[in-house]
Amino acid sequence: QVQLVESGGGLVQAGGSLRLSCAASGRTFSSYNMGWFRQAPGKEREFVAAITWNGGSTDYADSNKGRFTISRDNAKNTVYLQMNSLKAEDTAVYYCAASRWSSRRAGVYDSWGQGTQVTVSS
Repeated sequence: QVQLVESGGGLVQAGGSLRLSCAASGRTFSSYNMGWFRQAPGKEREFVAAITWNGGSTDYADSNKGRFTISRDNAKNTVYLQMNSLKAEDTAVYYCAASRWSSRRAGVYDSWGQGTQVTVSS
């Protein structure tokens, strides 16, 4: 497993942008597929985006396709989520997660960060 720490959340106005970062510990980061999930109050955790171990393939939830971009820098053990054109409904705690498999299902991921709050004001 890897240890994950998210950062970059905050308060932003609708239409604005934020970039989340997820720093991983351990030398095996480059072997993991990574995902971003989010959870709003009173709602289930939902898939946001995923990227394969080498960055060769990405996947996005329909709700943020075209607005969010996931990327990774294996030399820095970091995965990013660039979020543009933010909407009030993007407000949630955002989590990064690591898995040996690439998936939209949260249950496949076995390492999770503590989350970072993103609040979008309308």
